[in-house]
Amino acid sequence: MTKRTNFPRSAIAGAALVALPLLAHSQTSPQPPQNVLQPATKEAQALPSLAPLVESVKGAVVNVDVQATSTRGERPTSPFDRFFGGEDPRGSRREPIRQGTGSGFIIDPKGLVLTNNHVVEGAVAIRVRLDDGRSFDAEIVGRDPLTDVALIRVKAKTDNLPTVKLGDSDAMRVGDWVVAIGNPFGLASSVSSGILSARARNIHSGPYDDFLQTDAAINPGNSGGPLFNLKGEVVGINTAIVGGGTGIGFAVPSNQVKALLPQLEKEGAVTRAWLGIGIQDLDEDLARALQLPVKEGAVVNQVNDNSPAGRAGVKMDDVIVSIDGQKVGSGSSLTRSVALKKPGSTSALDVFREGKRQTIKVQLGTRPDLENLGVRPRQGQEDEEQSSKARVGLSLSNLDPRIAERAGLDSAKGAMVTEVQPGSPAERAQLEPGMVVVEVNRKPVANAQELAGIIRKAPAGSTLLLRVALPGGRALRALTLP
Repeated sequence: MTKRTNFPRSAIAGAALVALPLLAHSQTSPQPPQNVLQPATKEAQALPSLAPLVESVKGAVVNVDVQATSTRGERPTSPFDRFFGGEDPRGSRREPIRQGTGSGFIIDPKGLVLTNNHVVEGAVAIRVRLDDGRSFDAEIVGRDPLTDVALIRVKAKTDNLPTVKLGDSDAMRVGDWVVAIGNPFGLASSVSSGILSARARNIHSGPYDDFLQTDAAINPGNSGGPLFNLKGEVVGINTAIVGGGTGIGFAVPSNQVKALLPQLEKEGAVTRAWLGIGIQDLDEDLARALQLPVKEGAVVNQVNDNSPAGRAGVKMDDVIVSIDGQKVGSGSSLTRSVALKKPGSTSALDVFREGKRQTIKVQLGTRPDLENLGVRPRQGQEDEEQSSKARVGLSLSNLDPRIAERAGLDSAKGAMVTEVQPGSPAERAQLEPGMVVVEVNRKPVANAQELAGIIRKAPAGSTLLLRVALPGGRALRALTLP
């Protein structure tokens, strides 16, 4: 039986009233005034059909069905909605198992799929559904909350899945046509088109915002889906929309995704370089007050103690105008440039100090988990942390630099105790939430994953000598493995 939809009478009548003058106009076909500009070529008078493009790429666009549970940290509310179930996942609450659906696209015939981090965050089960009707269970390979990018893999062995290619987002111009394909509101393989509305948008969702803006229709469920150019290349991952707005959507640029992919695939997480400074944009007023010959750059307003920049001699009120010869137009552009470099490498900063230009060489550090997101590099390491809780009743997290400072630690290395189960070996060892384990058997511990791995591998009956940092100093604890 065909379902009948009753449209409002006023809507149908209104459409009829509009159509009549249009038909009359087409019959008279008046000549336009000579001062009205006309398309220069016949090709410019009609847009080609997008059907061939859609047919060539839609087989690689997938639905991502997720069952997830998560503890969502406290973050500021935002006018920008993510697409997972139509709600911003940045509220503060613990949720039961939730059902959701998003989109993704296959980039490798063996089943590697790109999507958004917020689509699969906290996932306990992932199912990928293809346009041809096939479906596969999938698992997380890597994810990066700071750019909202995730890489998943189908579990079944396959080497013939349809794929699409990541294109060059930097080559896109404002006004270029784009096509979005995804799963809005559960409507699989929905296609919409529009133009690139703007580039390099900072929507204040994270420190590395560099979004493409488009007016192609994207809605809840499109999250993680591809934004194509007219060559059929993916130039962005559809990620966010303006709450209450229409025709304003945002996509992670494909070139940013390309830079993350090697680490996501090999390490499961992204490690970024770090200067350890606070910055703000240089504007004309500040440039005039600082008597500078430039109007763009990043003004240093804070230098963290014992940071890479501090050790190199960077000072407050320095104005960074380039890094390794690459122009710094703003504070956010400097942040993104540093993040793409390798920790431990040396970069040259061109700075203005008291009106004079000079070059400072900085050995970059590793960016700490400032947002306390606690992203684990691998699924196997997630299992390690679960095993530490199951075996000795101990929950751990990576150390926030601010907690390290309060604990009197020289660095953010260590594993913070977040939970101790009553009656467990961890409680018998007098471990308490808030303690930071900095050594095991007199060897330094880098992070929670390393400590969890040591606990998992330790033989039954053995005892680990833990050195812990407390607000009043350090102490030893003996953890006996059951």
